[in-house]
Amino acid sequence: MTTIRNATFAAAVIAAFAFNGVAEANAAPGCGHASWYSAGSRTASGERMNASLLTAAHRSLPFGTKVLVTNKRNGKSVIVRINDRGPFIRGRVLDVSKAAAQDIGMVSSGTAQVCYQIVDAGSQKVAGKGIKEDNG
Repeated sequence: MTTIRNATFAAAVIAAFAFNGVAEANAAPGCGHASWYSAGSRTASGERMNASLLTAAHRSLPFGTKVLVTNKRNGKSVIVRINDRGPFIRGRVLDVSKAAAQDIGMVSSGTAQVCYQIVDAGSQKVAGKGIKEDNG
């Protein structure tokens, strides 16, 4: 009986570490294509979308996470707060607010190649399912 209990415990620990590793991999900083949006609807976090705030949508980073986003073409950077889920277009890693897009010079093009990194992980848990990103 003890052997079965120990084996069950070991399997649970291994599964927990495996799940945690997958979640961290999906939320890892990287590079990819970003777009901007300014819809006035509610975000996944419950806030109303405000195009004049420095916010962004990411598929799996926790709400409240602050992320440094850098436009690879011109080197301009901005810090945004994750408050929504998305983008839902294949190959994109972030949707930023119009204000953030203006700060990094991507309003006229609509999209840009960016790199991003977490600067403050916030205190909230990941909401929604993580999706593997194209970091190329």
